[in-house]
Amino acid sequence: MKTMTQLSIALAISLTSASLAFANHTHHHATDAQSSEALAAMSEGVVRKVDKENGKITIRHGELKNLGMQPMTMVFRIKDVALLEQTKAGDKINFVAENTGGQLTVTQLEIQK
Repeated sequence: MKTMTQLSIALAISLTSASLAFANHTHHHATDAQSSEALAAMSEGVVRKVDKENGKITIRHGELKNLGMQPMTMVFRIKDVALLEQTKAGDKINFVAENTGGQLTVTQLEIQK
């Protein structure tokens, strides 16, 4: 019985290690694909309000194809508050929004020139 328990533990550790190694290996490929998709998924919008203290931005945007959303004005969280340093109300922007943990979050932002 003791041998069976030890074998079960060894098998569980082996399977966990193998799946972690596989997940880590495939993660790099997914990141590359996500980066390409993110660039293609940039949407246009106009900044209505910047809330640096709370890490939020209000954007009047066109269709967000990657999220299946129609044009509207809404508040987004911002992934990196540093993106808001040069951003102000009235700026025309290109941005990527993603559903991160159930919250719509701007992950990339570029001010149009």
